[in-house]
Formats: sequence, C-alpha cells, structure tokens
Amino acid sequence: MPQLINKPTRLYDAYIFDLDGTVYLGDALLPNAAAAIQTLRALGKRTVFLSNNPTHSQNACAEKLTRLGLPTSPDDIIVSTAVMVTFLRQTMPRARLFVIGEEPLCNALRDANFSLVENARETDAVIASFDRTFHYRKLQIAFDALRAGARFFATNADRYCPVPGGGEPDAAAIIAAIEACTNTRVEVVVGKPSRYMTDAILDLLQLPASHLLITGDRLETDVQMGLNAGMASALTLTGATTRAELDTAAIRPHFVLESLADLVPADQKTGA
Repeated sequence: MPQLINKPTRLYDAYIFDLDGTVYLGDALLPNAAAAIQTLRALGKRTVFLSNNPTHSQNACAEKLTRLGLPTSPDDIIVSTAVMVTFLRQTMPRARLFVIGEEPLCNALRDANFSLVENARETDAVIASFDRTFHYRKLQIAFDALRAGARFFATNADRYCPVPGGGEPDAAAIIAAIEACTNTRVEVVVGKPSRYMTDAILDLLQLPASHLLITGDRLETDVQMGLNAGMASALTLTGATTRAELDTAAIRPHFVLESLADLVPADQKTGA
C-alpha cells in the first residue's frame, strides 16, 4: 500500500486527468484547474484527458475544454466509447449489437461499421452504458438477448456521474438491472479501471507507466487504475470522493489534492 503523501514533490513526464469532477463540473472549470494544466504544459509536460462518460465524444470533450479556456486536441482525449469500439473490433468485429446507451455511443459504433439491432434473436452482444432514456422495453430486449446466448459488455461501471448540485445515476444502475433479471454477470467493462483503458493510455503516450501520473476524483476507477498499471495516482477532493470517505477506504492514492494546483511542485510554481 503506497504511503499517503499530500502533494507531488517532483514532475512526471505526462499527466492524465479525469474530466467530470476533476477538471470541470457541469459547464465550468473547477478552481485552479486551468492554471495547473497550463503550467504543466508550459513546463513541457504532456497532458491528456480520460473519461468513463460515454455520452460525450472525443471531439465534444475537446471542444468543451477549448471553450472553457484549455485548448485541447481530440487526439489528447480518451473516452470509454472509443475504447469500446477498439475492444469490439478486436473481439467481435462483425457483431450485431443491442445498445443501451445514448447517441454518442450509438453513433461511434455505427461509424465503426457495427450493426445496431433491437431484435433479441439477432443480437450477438448487449452493450450497457449510461443511458438517461432507459426504459422497460430496453431491459426486456437485453433480457431476451442474453437468455438467447448474446454476450454482455459495458462501457463503464460508475455508480453516478457528478453534476452541479449532485449526480445522475450512471451505467452501474443499468448493469445491475440486467444482471438482476438475467442472473448473468457483465463479461467485460472496458472503462476505468480496466486494462483496456490502461492500454489506450500507454498506446497514446508511448511512455512507461512509472513516468505517468493519473489524477481523478474516484478511488475505485481513477486511483485503482493507476495503482494497477504502476502509475502514480492522485485523488482530488473536488468531485465524488470526500476526505471522510478516503479515511476509511482500502484504496490508497499516492497523493491527495485539495485542487489541481497541488499537482505542481512548489519550486516549479515560482519558476514557471
């Protein structure tokens, strides 16, 4: 179990940031996020962004960051939607999919030449995701498809998505509903903290995991993925996790941040 240190005392070659609850909340950057990321960039450090949220494409995330004052290329964004596309191309390249998810996920799968179906008997795999249009008919199709032999995958397993004033039930609720009625466990979740998301990061950065620092607001996804991969991990207390929850948690990050400003060592702040 790594020693719990409040702030990093050195720089890393690249910094990986979760988005919701870490860099922004709703339609506003969190305090000190822009200054910290701009400082790291000025110091020549690569900054990339990672999200389990399947309701936004890489382009949409990049456009949002740019609009909020952090110019970012889509090439520096990894989302669970894109990781799901890669996973399916490698695992079931001609699969017919029943997708419980929103349009960005459906569009990404269509663009990758997957067939989206709503007939349970034609379904090769059920894809569960964050879906604010979830209703009983979708659950029935998933139920029938799995009982007919379809496979069962998910983009992410977050319990909720942070939003201003609270949160929205996320993909974990969809997964649980399907598992409860079918007695079938989801086979693969491609989002954080899975190895599929880790592979996407390492493929993008082409750096050893020990040279990277991942920062996020969730212990069970952001921090756990970093620990699994051999990256330094930082928990920011700006989103889903409180210090009281951290105090009793089994997952221990290397660093705990009050805001992203704590990522930049003090000697670099004065010299930047």
